[in-house]
Amino acid sequence: MLHPSSGIGQFAVNSRKIIRFFLAGCTNRPFYHIVVAERRKTGDEPVIEQLGTYDPIPNDQNEKLVSLNYERIQYWIGNGADTTKPVAHLLGLAGFYPIHPHQYLTAWRNRRNAANTEG
Repeated sequence: MLHPSSGIGQFAVNSRKIIRFFLAGCTNRPFYHIVVAERRKTGDEPVIEQLGTYDPIPNDQNEKLVSLNYERIQYWIGNGADTTKPVAHLLGLAGFYPIHPHQYLTAWRNRRNAANTEG
C-alpha cells in the first residue's frame, strides 16, 4: 500500500471532517458559508460540501440572515463530523443543538445594558 503523501487521496478518506465557517465576503463586509471540510493544520483545506450561509451584518429590518440544510448537517454529524464553536453557537440558536450557557450570559448582559440606557 502506498503512503497517503504519494497523492493517492487516502489522506482525505482517513482524516476527520469539521463543520466550520468559510469566509466568502471581504474584510469590511463579511459573509460566511457553513461548510464541511477536512481538519488539517493548513488553512487551504478543500471544501467538501456547503451546508448553509450566515450573514452577520444586520439588514434593514435588523435581521441577521441564516440558511441551514438540517438534513445534511444531521448526516455529517452522524458520520462523525465535529463543529467549531461559532458554528455550534449558531446551531444552538437555530434549535439544532442545546443553547450554550455563554449565550445566556450574553443575552443577560444585552438586556441589562438596554435597561440601563433606557432609564
